[in-house]
Amino acid sequence: MRAPITATTTMALALGIAPGVMADEAPLRVLATIGMIADVAHNVAGPCAEISTLIGAGTDPHDYSATPRDVQALANAELIFYVDAALEERLAGVLRDFTDRTPTIGLVSATFSAADLLDDPDAPGTLDPHLWMDVSRWAQIAPVIADAITEQRPGCAQDIQTNLAQYLLQLDSLHDWVGETIATIPSSQRMLVTAHDAFNYYSDAYGIAASEAIEGLSTTSEASIRDIRDVATFVVENNVPAVFVETTLNPRTIDAMIAEAQSMGHDVTLGGELYSDAMGDDGTADGTYIGMIRHNTATIAQALGGTVPPLPDALHGWAETWDMAH
Repeated sequence: MRAPITATTTMALALGIAPGVMADEAPLRVLATIGMIADVAHNVAGPCAEISTLIGAGTDPHDYSATPRDVQALANAELIFYVDAALEERLAGVLRDFTDRTPTIGLVSATFSAADLLDDPDAPGTLDPHLWMDVSRWAQIAPVIADAITEQRPGCAQDIQTNLAQYLLQLDSLHDWVGETIATIPSSQRMLVTAHDAFNYYSDAYGIAASEAIEGLSTTSEASIRDIRDVATFVVENNVPAVFVETTLNPRTIDAMIAEAQSMGHDVTLGGELYSDAMGDDGTADGTYIGMIRHNTATIAQALGGTVPPLPDALHGWAETWDMAH
């Protein structure tokens, strides 16, 4: 039986192009669950892929459930990336359902061994999925993403490898800059207190002496009064000058903790908002992975008594794109 002649086939024949070549050169439809994956894929793939994000800015992936529109978006994708069921907890079943019909890649299992990962401090043996907080670790997903896109668009291989090399250079420079910036904070004040326990990789990579949070790795359970008091006690006993709230969380628990610490006689302030499980708004510098990490690092350093050095040369192009000072 002859294959039907579609509009795409007719157009290809009119242009003198083999239909298979035309299909191969169309941008690959890639869907990423979170923006931190999508931005890496965008930088690596360039025009060889159309990258979409399932969970937008200001939305908590731990607590996110798929809508009918999300299911349709997953069905339309040719390649799906997610972090791990430890992060996209309520999407895990939906993602598993698509594995047999669409290449669906959990980047933690595809990239890392157990030795590369941190456990939940409160539950040994349970994965901490917030790897993007350590730039050197997160950079390791870029070659995995590049290979997966190249497999379906082999004609883009050379461009993708060029993009990959350039982006990895940027991330390597960003990693060094974060370490340099955090080192300007006096060692006695190098303590990171947040609403949600998403910064263990950051603390591990960049020399934060202690990292405390009111809520655990998952935000699906409510913090207790005891949790708030325990963190307030830590803040008072260690004379922590500032604490932070994440953009994806209601500030009520961190506000309650600040009030509790103040009732104990310690004047702690809110140091600012940090991006934890989502980046900033699309179309902004903070809506990129580099911008997310830059914002967090500058906010932490300034609130805890450090300084913010200029960005390295490798990031000047990124800064100019967003009309930011180097």
